[in-house]
Amino acid sequence: MSRIGKKPVTLVKGTSASISGQTVEVKGPKGTRSFTAGDDVTLTIEGDAVKVTPRGLSKRARQQWGMTRSMVANLVTGVSEGFKQEMEIQGVGYRAAMAGNVLKLSLGYSHEVNFDVPKGVTISVPKQTEIIIEGIDQQQVGQVAANIREWRAPEPYKGKGIRYKGEFVFRKEGKKK
Repeated sequence: MSRIGKKPVTLVKGTSASISGQTVEVKGPKGTRSFTAGDDVTLTIEGDAVKVTPRGLSKRARQQWGMTRSMVANLVTGVSEGFKQEMEIQGVGYRAAMAGNVLKLSLGYSHEVNFDVPKGVTISVPKQTEIIIEGIDQQQVGQVAANIREWRAPEPYKGKGIRYKGEFVFRKEGKKK
């Protein structure tokens, strides 16, 4: 039995959900998101909550049960609060700046890296060494953060690079004479 799937997803004040077939659409103050569930689960709205139940006891139905409930919960969180990923840049001369809809990164290359901000995501740079990524789609926010981090991941000797806020980078000792 799925422990996650058993718990219904409570709709936060200001959000509403509608189900048509296997598609759940959640509307809230930040926007509208939808998710299409597989045929192994049944979706119902009971009061101010969305309930997910499996169709049968097959292994796949039980897997989809918990996953579908998590996806619906993420829809509700996204349209009510939104998702946020904070990143920090460490290194001498490494910095970030926003120019319109383009994130400009100086990361020690011979050229400046220009990152086009995709639709549905907002990026802000409160300090030259901080980047904040926000949006209503958790997957898209995480993917944008990973794409930015990919340009200069933190290296283990000096710790220079782009890292998630609070990320621990294991430091290595350098060569000895």
